Amino acid sequence: MTAVLPPYPATPALPAPRRLTRTEDGERLHALLWTPGPGRRTISSAVLGGGIGPRAWILNAQVAHGYRRTDPERHLASLAADAGVHGQGVGLMTAADVSAHAHARDAGVEAFVTAGVDVRGWAARPGEGAEGAPDPGTINVVVAVPAALTDAALVNAVATATEAKVQALVESGYDCSGTPTDAVCVVADAPAPHRETHAFAGPRSLWGARLARAVHRAVRDAVRHETPAPGY
Repeated sequence: MTAVLPPYPATPALPAPRRLTRTEDGERLHALLWTPGPGRRTISSAVLGGGIGPRAWILNAQVAHGYRRTDPERHLASLAADAGVHGQGVGLMTAADVSAHAHARDAGVEAFVTAGVDVRGWAARPGEGAEGAPDPGTINVVVAVPAALTDAALVNAVATATEAKVQALVESGYDCSGTPTDAVCVVADAPAPHRETHAFAGPRSLWGARLARAVHRAVRDAVRHETPAPGY
């Protein structure tokens, strides 16, 4: 007997981002802005709006190489205000050119990835970590699921997205698990009465499998034009 999978919406789980351009210190920089709409919530490791909760917008902002501001949260909030969005949002940073982002879709899941892999390595290595705000992340993953997920499933989705990212990097010839400051943001519907809420988002679950394939393809596309070299 063939299993019947639940239908997924014809409309994107996350609309295409609005592209923004600004000039800072004489340098032309770009940003991507998403507005998920009501009834959605996010889980994110972003410097602004991280954690779990409803978020009105997601901003992935390019900053200059050698970025040294000590108030990235305020900087991102200011950029969002300049773009005309309000309320709580998620703000990510990267030195990569976000106008060259990659996008992949799988059965209703939408994944957007910006990537710069000049500084990379394996997560587990000898030596102590550093305290304080890290440099801007260079592989940022924004992925949306058109289904309601529990808190645990949201955490599961972040792990799945990270596993798919590492798989894509290794298959693309990169001897690394990522960069030291990668960030991820998962968007999903908020649980509501009389609506199915999914408790799992691992790579073999229904929505986790779709998420993994979308992130895997988007990361591979994002790093396609980079030149692999030994990580450090």
